[in-house]
Amino acid sequence: MFRYYYDPTYILVIIGVVISMLASARVNSVFNRYSRVRSRLGMTGKEAAERILRANGIYDVQVRHISGNLTDHYDPRNKTLSLSDTVYGSASVAAIGVAAHECGHAVQHSVGYAPLKIRGALVPAANFGSAISWPLIIIGLLISGDASLIFINLGILLFSLAVLFHIVTLPVEFNASRRAVKALETGGMLYGEEIKQTKAVLGAAAMTYVASAASMILQLLRLILIGGRRRND
Repeated sequence: MFRYYYDPTYILVIIGVVISMLASARVNSVFNRYSRVRSRLGMTGKEAAERILRANGIYDVQVRHISGNLTDHYDPRNKTLSLSDTVYGSASVAAIGVAAHECGHAVQHSVGYAPLKIRGALVPAANFGSAISWPLIIIGLLISGDASLIFINLGILLFSLAVLFHIVTLPVEFNASRRAVKALETGGMLYGEEIKQTKAVLGAAAMTYVASAASMILQLLRLILIGGRRRND
């Protein structure tokens, strides 16, 4: 038991943490830079969101303010698009880009975008797998015999559901950003250099999801290595 505490595979966890920290620092840096760039039209994040929703024939989604920084999200359960302090009333290029991205999710929901449906269906299983996987693995490490591998393998299987959720999230997020850029261009809400700046913001945000998925994959690899070592003991 003692040797597992000093397991060399911890390096995989450390790599994942570093990747996630770098991605988070990057998105905050890019967002802060372009949050100081006011759009030519002076449209706020809220106004841009409402305009995009109407342009897509969506009238049953409520745009509301939520506290926090970059806590923006779309909730398909109650059709609510929540925009944070730095987005809701801001007329910056960054704010409009983030608001448009969340509208992208609302549009995905409206048209029945398949990856969004799959991600939604995975939520309960991913939450359960994430919560119960490590207790099962720890139990497997503490006991011996065939039961040990059963607990470890079950834990790995359940953790894989959480990994799958993060992988499925990637096409959902990238697609929402593409929809956002297209809506801003065709709707005439941003022009020229503003579009490039918005793409930079959304690109940096997308990398946080890539980093999160990479971190989860590295953790899964670590669990597989631990299980393989126990099997060889």
